[in-house]
Amino acid sequence: MPTDLFSQTVYRPLAARMRPATLDGFYGQEHLIGLGKPLREAIEGGTLHSMIFWGPPGVGKTTLAKIIAASADAHFESISAVLSGVKEIRASIAKATEQRDLRGRKTILFVDEVHRFNKSQQDAFLPFVEDGTVVFIGATTENPSFELNNALLSRCRVYVLKSLDNEQIKTVIQQALSDQQSGLGERQLQLDDEALDLLASAADGDARRALNLLEIANDLASESGDLAAIDRRVLEQVLVGDTRRFDKGGEYFYDQISAMHKSVRGSSPDAALYWLCRMLDGGCDPIYIARRLVRMASEDIGNADPRALELAMSAWDVQERLGSPEGELALAQAVVYLAVAAKSNAVYSAFNATMADVRSLPSYEVPMHLRNAPTNLMKDLDYGKDYRYAHNEEGGYAPGESYLPEELGGKTYYQPTDRGLEKKISEKLAYLRSLDDKQKGML
Repeated sequence: MPTDLFSQTVYRPLAARMRPATLDGFYGQEHLIGLGKPLREAIEGGTLHSMIFWGPPGVGKTTLAKIIAASADAHFESISAVLSGVKEIRASIAKATEQRDLRGRKTILFVDEVHRFNKSQQDAFLPFVEDGTVVFIGATTENPSFELNNALLSRCRVYVLKSLDNEQIKTVIQQALSDQQSGLGERQLQLDDEALDLLASAADGDARRALNLLEIANDLASESGDLAAIDRRVLEQVLVGDTRRFDKGGEYFYDQISAMHKSVRGSSPDAALYWLCRMLDGGCDPIYIARRLVRMASEDIGNADPRALELAMSAWDVQERLGSPEGELALAQAVVYLAVAAKSNAVYSAFNATMADVRSLPSYEVPMHLRNAPTNLMKDLDYGKDYRYAHNEEGGYAPGESYLPEELGGKTYYQPTDRGLEKKISEKLAYLRSLDDKQKGML
């Protein structure tokens, strides 16, 4: 235990202590830094260029930037878009300029969470990237094509980093257990296979998360007097309330929503149910999911099976009334039903086509025979004249009657499919149109 200020050391998390300094100690991203890959050759050859690292948390974006700077013997400047503003940007540029002018060194300017900078802040980097004052490396968990300015994006190459698989996570954990600088190697701490599998699974592809959980488990084991092993019992204490990666409102959120919607559209109940459970496990608001199910029922099923909309609305109602877990089971029932139901986007397509015409064409007048005539003046102006009351016609249909503005003639928007109930709807509409054609032939 240190006895004075001068002997105290700054605490560094296990993940920081285990950060590799070379490519040989870097786990994952073989598609980018494997032997013979262009990025690895550029790093080892000291050929620097500005780049964007796009990937989930804990896959090595910051570490890789530091390795690049070390390999090129470049000055490393790091700022976080969460904590920094124009003042910090200017200070970093000033240091980079000094390194270039006085020492002849290149500077790697690493910007973490770069997507959080606004347009003007992103634009502030452009002249210094352009004139070579800095080699820009941005890290983001969000899709750069949506979050970064085109001007900055065009000056950088985008590298997509992937989540680590469970075996890679296990390797990271085992390295921490045996490495002396981790602080765990001296204790000869052990994880049995079951605990190792559980920890790797809980990390969900995030190496930093795995090491943070390991460090917490180590502390709990120490407090309980067990100085040698971490077992399932200890890990279950660490993982209470733990959730998978989801990031509401971010890339993972929309990717998983998209996956569930497309699984329903593709009639895959197993996949649809899987993505539903992934979102619920990650903390997604069940009411948001319920709203999306209602959308799917109308957009992808429509009149092929109108019961789908009723079931989606009922599931929403159950979720609001009962909450979890009963409501979640109702959502699961709705997801499976929607996935196996007959599919049609005919109403969706017809609605979009009709809205496009309404927005682009003039505001056509309502035909006179369709107008209401509650007053004598309106009747004198021929409002409602020659209107044929369908209920008084044979079969409840007035052949040849037109209900669209004259300028649109006989335009057709709704084209029912031959699936589910819409097959019968299609047959009925074909019959009614044959009556229209017969009526026109008689005129």
